[in-house]
Amino acid sequence: MLSRLGDPHLGLPPAIHVAGTNGKGSVIAFARAILEAAGHSVHVYTSPHLVRFNERILVAGRIIDDAALEAVLAECEDANAGDPVTFFEITTAAAFLAFARTPADVVLLETGLGGRLDATNVVPRPAASVITSISIDHQDFLGETIDKIAFEKAGIIKPGVPCLLAHQRKKATKVVADRAAEVGAPLLHEGRDWSVLKAGESVRYSGRAERVLPRPALAGAHQLRNAAQAIAAVERLPGLQIPAAAFADGVLRVEWPARLQRLTRGPLPALLPEGWELWLDGGHNPSAAEAIAAHARSWRDAPLHLVFGMLRTKDHLAFLKYLAPRVASLRGVAIPGEEASRTAEDVTEAARRWAIPAEPAASVEAAVAGLARTPAPSARILICGSLYLAGSVLRENG
Repeated sequence: MLSRLGDPHLGLPPAIHVAGTNGKGSVIAFARAILEAAGHSVHVYTSPHLVRFNERILVAGRIIDDAALEAVLAECEDANAGDPVTFFEITTAAAFLAFARTPADVVLLETGLGGRLDATNVVPRPAASVITSISIDHQDFLGETIDKIAFEKAGIIKPGVPCLLAHQRKKATKVVADRAAEVGAPLLHEGRDWSVLKAGESVRYSGRAERVLPRPALAGAHQLRNAAQAIAAVERLPGLQIPAAAFADGVLRVEWPARLQRLTRGPLPALLPEGWELWLDGGHNPSAAEAIAAHARSWRDAPLHLVFGMLRTKDHLAFLKYLAPRVASLRGVAIPGEEASRTAEDVTEAARRWAIPAEPAASVEAAVAGLARTPAPSARILICGSLYLAGSVLRENG
């Protein structure tokens, strides 16, 4: 199909290609913010979307409009000529077509699933490959073990292209290192080739340069690492001038919805008493829950309540295991409009197995309203468990 379209993927600007289980989108968000702060134009391809499909394709920094999206999708459908094609394949081709027709300085590509067989992996020689944290997820496609999943992620590594690897379990590191050695790719390691440390109200980055930066706008210690990995990748883009100030501006101004995002406007925040906070996170696997739980240690000044929903394909018990010690109560909900959602009763029962006081709710609104009646001068409510749940919340509260 791409050949019939004139091979648009071969005419792209220098690319940063990102795979991993958690943190892919955040790394791309940081890289985009830094590059744009430096005055560069950036194409971005990410998935899934939260509210509308167009979010997945940013052409020179702007969300693709409906008319342009319809046009490139129609071209791809014509070029495909009725051959078997997946949803993600044809939308990736459409993104490449849109990117190839508009000048930009850099393209940021997020894999959809895995890496080795992912549709984005047709780009033959990116400027850099990035592999974020690898953990158990999508086992039905990628395998049941860390080794197998790491093998799929490592499939994006290309000969001679530097690969920036986040700190991993030893098994995952070995798999990626073996693949890099096999194809002849320089492998750069977090902690050896770049690192980041808190320094009071700032952070200290060490890589190709030493940088003192503001705390990232995205909450959570894990976002420090994501920011650092993005900086390390941007530092290795050929031929681009990135002023030192752009790194600081980028980490300070970055936006990436539904990643420990505080909600302050819309009908749901309006339900809360004064002194309460409402937060949203789309993480949906145990590693994401571990990161949320780590950040929740800084929330000891007020009780934390969850509004929780999850797909049947995800491990709700493992997710809640990490959060159980931090949670005062939980309201279980079904994800609106998702046939694959677990029922409110199902996720409520899972919470009770971890001794979390829990009850089902008819909707997110009912759950938040019910929790808001809890007598407390202050508290936090975190809506979590699924990007699909997060998207449904952001439609009216983003």
